[in-house]
Amino acid sequence: MKNPVLDQLIQLRRQIHQHPEISGEEVNTAAAVVAFFKDLKYSHIETKVGGTGVLVTFDSEKPGKSLLFRAELDGLPIQEESDLSYKSVYEGKGHQCGHDGHLTILAGVGAWLSENPPKNGKVHLIFQPAEENGEGAKAVMNDERFKGLKFDEVYALHNLPGYPLGQIVVKENSFTAAVNSIIIKIKGKTSHAAEPEKGLNPSLAVAEILNGLETFQNNNPKLTDFRLITPVYVNMGSQDYGISAGDAEIHLTLRSWTNDGLAELERSVIQLAEEVCTKHHLMFNHEFLAHFYANENDKLCVDAVRNAAESAALDILEQSFPFKWGEDFGIMTTEFKGCMFGLGSGEDQPALHNPDYDFPDELIPKGIAIFTSLIKNQLN
Repeated sequence: MKNPVLDQLIQLRRQIHQHPEISGEEVNTAAAVVAFFKDLKYSHIETKVGGTGVLVTFDSEKPGKSLLFRAELDGLPIQEESDLSYKSVYEGKGHQCGHDGHLTILAGVGAWLSENPPKNGKVHLIFQPAEENGEGAKAVMNDERFKGLKFDEVYALHNLPGYPLGQIVVKENSFTAAVNSIIIKIKGKTSHAAEPEKGLNPSLAVAEILNGLETFQNNNPKLTDFRLITPVYVNMGSQDYGISAGDAEIHLTLRSWTNDGLAELERSVIQLAEEVCTKHHLMFNHEFLAHFYANENDKLCVDAVRNAAESAALDILEQSFPFKWGEDFGIMTTEFKGCMFGLGSGEDQPALHNPDYDFPDELIPKGIAIFTSLIKNQLN
């Protein structure tokens, strides 16, 4: 890639990094993407896809595969801690997951396709909103303009701190965990704190549920039946010392390597909560939120990434077990053959979601190289 284009891409990434927008608010980020494509050649562009998403299509108008590549637009509600000249200007918002780098890589792929349009088939680039809260991919897939498209293969990458810069990390089947968040809502009855026997205080039920969750744990990522339940928030009653608590909430995240495994874990947690609440004569209901499907990588698509890495002269690592975090690209792999893979962002790089994380600009051409190699190989 010509240096002026790389310079432009670096400028784009740093602009996005300096002005992060969290899930569902990516209006200016999307506008920056559209502005980048203003002078490029493409077949079609759609905006406001699934909210603030941008879909750019390169169509040869000849028979061939239809490929989709995805990057994310959103930042995080995290306060950045750095001395960077392009540090976030917004209090409590930052790009500590590298989505600024991912979208820049995909913009670079668009610049390459502008000069090297496909000779057959189609290439679609989706700049997706709201990945961090698990709503973006679902919203994009429910958009009528997107629903009318069919893809033979879908691809996405995620940078991985702790791995050598530019290393391609692949794994067949589950690449990231299936994750769901649940709120267990318990309703009892308040009473005077001096007469708790005249009410229904949920404290014992809360303790029993939290203790009972341990029986479902299997926090060993090397095992196929990996299961992890993490309590993230518990609230009971109020800070009124004359009132015995009458309600409570337990917030949990649930993780498993497969979508079926997660569904089984969800049923077990709900059954436990129902049994405990019934025992203590309490009302119970629950609410799910922030659901991430496991990224189920198709073997042939993983092979395509392996071949593309070799074509781009990038090192390949075969990951032995999935990553514990959730990624909403997983819902796309439930409908289309696809592959999410890792792109090493440096062994000394701060971890994802750390306040001092910053996507390395040196990774941009390597990300472009793996995606463009995939395009050349898969449309050949």
